[in-house]
Amino acid sequence: MLSEFELIARYFSRPLAPDSRTALGVGDDCALMMPAPGMQLAISSDMLVSGRHFFPDADPLALGHKCLAVNLSDLAAMGAKPIAFTLALALPEADPEWLAPFANGMLALADRHGCELIGGDTTKGPLTISITVFGEVPSQQALRRDAARAGDDIWISGSLGDARLALAGYRNELTLSDHELLQAAPRMHEPTPRVELGIALRGIAHAAIDISDGLAGDLGHILQRSNLGATLDADALPPGNVLQQRELELRRRFTLNGGDDYELCFTAPVRLRHAVEKAAHAAGVEVARVGTMEHASGLRIVDAGGEPLQLELGSFDHFRS
Repeated sequence: MLSEFELIARYFSRPLAPDSRTALGVGDDCALMMPAPGMQLAISSDMLVSGRHFFPDADPLALGHKCLAVNLSDLAAMGAKPIAFTLALALPEADPEWLAPFANGMLALADRHGCELIGGDTTKGPLTISITVFGEVPSQQALRRDAARAGDDIWISGSLGDARLALAGYRNELTLSDHELLQAAPRMHEPTPRVELGIALRGIAHAAIDISDGLAGDLGHILQRSNLGATLDADALPPGNVLQQRELELRRRFTLNGGDDYELCFTAPVRLRHAVEKAAHAAGVEVARVGTMEHASGLRIVDAGGEPLQLELGSFDHFRS
């Protein structure tokens, strides 16, 4: 059986890159970091608990990817460039057959974004993964939730709902064919953090949030923090490739309330529509304009013809869902 320190040395200790912002990484009481001049640190933490955020028998390679991806998505929503992260890991047992693919999935994504593992902790206990990620963003350029303005367009990156559709298939809430589940499942298990888009939107977008708990609820955080309301076109929301084939009512429900999409919802001035599209093209992701920020409080949902829709809105809540 591996000891705690053998586990760390074998799976999570790596040399620092030559251009690293980290002066001291894994192996001491604290890591030491050096933010670049004129930059602010962006810091976020997420905890994933077995049976709550992922299935107990989840593929460790995909789980390693996802646990870091959800944190990188928070940096993307701030327009921040990833630089480093820490990992706190509770394990029922130190099983090399689980640890090797988990580490590989996590560190492969970290390498793609130049994000170094600089420390953390391990212990024995129910499988729980907690990551704190560090990024940097030029001073005064972070995409904050409280910065939306009345008249802004509301935009969505990528597509929504396939992750929720896959979950419905796993839970037997809906009947999905093997092919449908195979096509939808990667959106649930291996989301793509829109880091490049977030960086490209600096100086263009006013506010942003990543869609983790469902668009309606997450957009609501922007409305609350910015003291504004919005009108959202439910039929302009971009459904995933598999959800696109389903009936309209389900498409509306899963794109509005689905969760686990890890796309960006952001607001930007009407005059900068071309700049938004150019930034999205440079980042290699499609974007859709889906609504408008307004002075009147509350979230109003309409159909493609502008007629109001009476839909049940909500989002995932860790203590109620």
